[in-house]
Amino acid sequence: MTHASEQSTPGETAVYTHGHHESVLRSHTWRTAANSAAYLIPELRPGLDVLDVGCGPGTITADLAALVAPGRVTGVDAAEGILRQARAAAAERGLGNVEFTVADVHALDFPDDSFDVVHAHQVLQHVGDPVRALREMRRVCRPGGVVAARDSDYGGFVWYPATPALDAWQDLYRRVARANGGEPDAGRRLFSWAREAGFTEIVTTAATWCFARPEERAWWSGLWAERTTESVYARLAVDGGHATSGQLAEIAEAWREWNRCEDGWFLVPHGEILCRVS
Repeated sequence: MTHASEQSTPGETAVYTHGHHESVLRSHTWRTAANSAAYLIPELRPGLDVLDVGCGPGTITADLAALVAPGRVTGVDAAEGILRQARAAAAERGLGNVEFTVADVHALDFPDDSFDVVHAHQVLQHVGDPVRALREMRRVCRPGGVVAARDSDYGGFVWYPATPALDAWQDLYRRVARANGGEPDAGRRLFSWAREAGFTEIVTTAATWCFARPEERAWWSGLWAERTTESVYARLAVDGGHATSGQLAEIAEAWREWNRCEDGWFLVPHGEILCRVS
């Protein structure tokens, strides 16, 4: 993912809104190919070479490596520290066909036509120039291969029961993310970004995460309650003048109250694109 300190072109700069607080990593390490890249799995087969952009702690990357072995998988992220965790996850699973390195999606350090599949999960919402990122992903993808991206759409989040403080959270997050140079409603934009990037053969789909069972509510509300007061996002919200610490504490408590609702329900929609490279 793209960080302002690692960019040289102002139009491409963006700050990763979430950071890598433990509450963020609890979410990231929960992700698998099955729950976060099911739309891509039918395109995968043994022997393909895959690039996983913005791989984070590498749980999806490891799944992709298992699916395409003996093909090679390369996971890249702008945050070098998180790659240590990714390497450990791959080693724990005994995967010898995956490697991890630091890279910027706006300027990937790979030759043209290097991979059969180029994948990005929850990345384009955080970068300064998603169209340029998609063009770069296309550049390193071989003819006949696919560029795949999936992003959530914060403006489309839905929950029950109605909770005004969570309305405030949704509005706040979108303001903070945009102030950081990102686009939190990326899911609905993926198709238009892909067309602007020059793709002509694009399959668009949508998928959701849904949290309703007691253990799901506890997990989802807990990580957002912590993220709201303790993560990089919290600091950016306060330092940017978007909220006070007191307001963040009220939102965190609203997450805990929502968890206590036995009929609580939360939907996270995602846009998905599969772009064939000609």
